[in-house]
Amino acid sequence: MQYVYIAVIGLHVMAGVFWAGTTIAVGRDPDIRAERFFRPQMGAAGLAFLTGFLLWYFFHEGAFGSMEKVLTLGILTALIAAGVQGALVGSASRQLAGADAASQTELRAKMTRGERIAGGLLVITVLCMATAKMF
Repeated sequence: MQYVYIAVIGLHVMAGVFWAGTTIAVGRDPDIRAERFFRPQMGAAGLAFLTGFLLWYFFHEGAFGSMEKVLTLGILTALIAAGVQGALVGSASRQLAGADAASQTELRAKMTRGERIAGGLLVITVLCMATAKMF
C-alpha cells in the first residue's frame, strides 16, 4: 500500500508544480501565449484535485484539526484559482480565434490578468500545503 501513497503523492506534487509554475510564468510575461497553456493547466489542476482528494482520504479522513484547516484554506484558494482561470483565461481564449487585432490585445490582457490573479492564489495554496504540518 505504501507504493500507492508514493505514487499518489508524486502525481499530486508534479501536477501542482506544473499548474502553479506555468500559471506564475505566464502571468509574469504577457508575450507568452496563455491560450497554449490553458488546457494543460486545467488538466494539471484536475489531476491535482483528484490526487488531493485521495490524499485527504488516505491521511485526513475523520480528522479536522489545525492542519486540516490550513489544508482546507489551500484547497479553497486552489478552487478559486481554477475558477478564475476558467472564467478569465478560458473565456478569453475561446473568443481569441475570431477577434480582430485590437480585440486580441484586450483579450490577451484579460488572460494575463487572470493568470496573475490565479498565480497569487496558487502561491497561497502552495504555502498552505507546505506548512500545514507545522500547525
